[in-house]
Amino acid sequence: MPEAPSDRTPSSPFRRHLLMGMAALPAATLLPRLARAAEKPTAEVNTTGLAVTDDTVTCGILHSLSGTMALSETGATEAEKLAISQINASGGVLGRQIKVVQEDGASDWPTFAEKARKLLASDHCAAVFGCWTSASRKAVLPVFEQLNGMLYYPTFYEGLEQSKNVIYTGQEATQQILAGLNWVNKEKGAKTFYLIGSDYIWPRTSNKIARKHIEGHLTGCKVVGEDYFPLGSTQFNSVINKIKLTKPDVIYADVVGGSNVAFYKQLKAAGIDLKKQTLMTISVTEDEIVGIGGENIAGAYACMKYFQSLDNPNNVAFVAAFKKMFGEKSVIGDVTQAAYLGPWLWKLTVEKAGGFDVDKIAAASGGVVFDKAPEGYVRIHNTNHHLWSRTRIGLAQADGQFKVVYETPDLIEPNPFPAGYQ
Repeated sequence: MPEAPSDRTPSSPFRRHLLMGMAALPAATLLPRLARAAEKPTAEVNTTGLAVTDDTVTCGILHSLSGTMALSETGATEAEKLAISQINASGGVLGRQIKVVQEDGASDWPTFAEKARKLLASDHCAAVFGCWTSASRKAVLPVFEQLNGMLYYPTFYEGLEQSKNVIYTGQEATQQILAGLNWVNKEKGAKTFYLIGSDYIWPRTSNKIARKHIEGHLTGCKVVGEDYFPLGSTQFNSVINKIKLTKPDVIYADVVGGSNVAFYKQLKAAGIDLKKQTLMTISVTEDEIVGIGGENIAGAYACMKYFQSLDNPNNVAFVAAFKKMFGEKSVIGDVTQAAYLGPWLWKLTVEKAGGFDVDKIAAASGGVVFDKAPEGYVRIHNTNHHLWSRTRIGLAQADGQFKVVYETPDLIEPNPFPAGYQ
């Protein structure tokens, strides 16, 4: 059964009240709550040996700060640090300040698993905010389940997963892949698609889902080509030649990380004008465009749930705070925003649960609402640990930003196991 819509809708008085402050909760409600929380002894809120004292709670950040994925993951790290600094400034979590232990996954999946084990077994982190690729998430998942840790994972992904030990703050396939293909088919009359991705779990599984939708659910549509390239690849001329020969209505791209820089520059050099040739990406955000260059991707469409250009009070405050901390030239993409949600959702869930124990957090997560989310507002699904979110289509501009050309009127219920796509 679908969940009943939350009464904390964008137009509710409750949400308008919360929009008044980004860096802190309203003082009138915050101080009494913190006063009560601070009175709770550590033994009561931490019964499983986590790194929690009377004054602090330790959390981990685990992203690639080096290697090909650093281009994409740096923004997520920054967003998590911003959220944590705001939470600490507002009084912390149950009266305790968050201490951070940061590790570098180095764009290497075994390294992610090794660092995850350290954060849980040695540092006893109460929560970890991290990973980007599905390969890194798959590598750490057995560690989190074995050691009973809690991971807040921020990236849009292929779905087909659910774990008590993960909160998925990005969108799954029904909220991105299927929604985006439906839009481009309807609005652009697209019938033929060329799929191109990086060679690992997420692009291959995403394109498998895309192919099933194109050929099984979109009338008269077909895939005319499909190619994959190793992470870090910089040579795309062969597939560009195939694209020019097959003349697809849509280039459907899920190339990730630094490879995007070469791919889009080589598309332009080959004379493919994205203002005339429809391209839809589910992997390029404002973060990647910093490397690609706006002039090389202008005219492409991206299907995401968040763009920096969103005009709502939550996002205006978020962008201002982000730029204040990381510089006026910094940009914010979809995964960066989803990473920002992680610490806040964890804080709200800890307060709902009345303690830091992971089993209590997992049980209390369902229904938690974050009204100050830059994307508008979000809610954790009652059973599958994914977020209800909107789907948006953005048109890439030469200045590196996206113009939102479509958004769903309501939040889309997450469905990580859509029937017929597994």
